[in-house]
Amino acid sequence: MTTDHAIATRTLGTASPLTVSTLGLGCMGMSEFYGTTDEAAGIATIRRALDLGVTFLDTADMYGPFTNEQLVGKAVAGRREEVRLATKFGNERLPDGTRVGINGRPEYVRAACDASLRRLGVDHIDLYYQHRVDPKVPIEETVGAMAELVAAGKVLHLGLSEAGPENIRKAHATHPITALQTEYSLFTRDLEDAILPTIRELGIGLVPYSPLGRGILTGAISAGSLEPGDSRAGAYFPRFQGEALEANLALVAKVRELAEAKGVTPGQLALAWVLAQGEDVVPIPGTKRVKYLEENVAAVSVTLDAGDLAALERAVPRGAVAGARYGDMSSIDE
Repeated sequence: MTTDHAIATRTLGTASPLTVSTLGLGCMGMSEFYGTTDEAAGIATIRRALDLGVTFLDTADMYGPFTNEQLVGKAVAGRREEVRLATKFGNERLPDGTRVGINGRPEYVRAACDASLRRLGVDHIDLYYQHRVDPKVPIEETVGAMAELVAAGKVLHLGLSEAGPENIRKAHATHPITALQTEYSLFTRDLEDAILPTIRELGIGLVPYSPLGRGILTGAISAGSLEPGDSRAGAYFPRFQGEALEANLALVAKVRELAEAKGVTPGQLALAWVLAQGEDVVPIPGTKRVKYLEENVAAVSVTLDAGDLAALERAVPRGAVAGARYGDMSSIDE
């Protein structure tokens, strides 16, 4: 099927390279966490993404739980060959939504993969991530089981999410890791200290999730604007609470000024900053609406020079953001 306009591609990983669209699409919010959901709108957004050349789709079994993979499967039916499909395992949940915990046991890896394949309605997953590192299971055992899935043809490439340098090295020594997915944006830059140098040394690509700071960098969020049921309104996301939100919105106002001067939206400028961090970086902004998808795609055409980048660094100095990115950081491997 022809696309409206093809966007460029980037390659994740060198030992096990995977070529994907320069921008991906995070599908999580179509099923859970960010207020009301609408499956039909989600499917329409994914199909529009494919028409625009955004063919790198990101989901996980725990989103919904389970229903997001089903939604993505419906959306890509008949167009599987166009898509680079990424999903994750490891944040174990029950069908009623109860969180069981992190599970990296080899037998669970195998069962989770088979379940994801069924829900997605596909015979292979292009990029399969361990969603969180299980501190109770040596990562070599988890990745060993993931490697068996590659050997069986069920998975083509392996990834990690929110893994720290030591476990990244252990995992990569067990089987080539193609990509690390972690939070990265103008508002979240912790990984620049140790994680980014590690993955670049090893030839592992970076897939930033929440490259728009969970939406705050779009300029569309204000105090009291989040709808009921939106997880960002709760204590789990300290950056959206009280005085921290006020301080962070002041930073967003500075980004908005720079964006207006450049003739783009704040979100486009923030995404362009992430894209400018390297050819090995492929952000996956999430949205459940075609309107915002199209706005995000336009960010690929925004070029930033050294002056633009320096201005953004001044507007949002590293460390200026108020609040931790999660209220409970215990599941983040460092």
